[in-house]
Amino acid sequence: MTEPDPTCPLCLRPIPPSVKQSQHHLIPKLKGGKGGPTVLVHHICHQEIHATLTEAELAREYNTPEALRDHPHLATFFQWVAKRPPEFHARGRSSLRKQRSRKRKR
Repeated sequence: MTEPDPTCPLCLRPIPPSVKQSQHHLIPKLKGGKGGPTVLVHHICHQEIHATLTEAELAREYNTPEALRDHPHLATFFQWVAKRPPEFHARGRSSLRKQRSRKRKR
């Protein structure tokens, strides 16, 4: 009997072996998380986390899958992507921090 595919703890979709996937460090390596706990997530979910939050925010406030799912923007994204097939992948967007920086320079 084959093992079921792991489930992304963020969007709650299965992660088949053939899809882009990432290990997310719950505490960023740059903030002392090297060798710490990780979770297997879809690559698109991982991209959205890092496009939305800084390393400091991840280490301080968003260091569990539950906390990430509760973040207002990420919650909306995870609900949206959960309606897509597990193989769904889109080009990542620019980080929100970079977008805010560009707006301030105008």
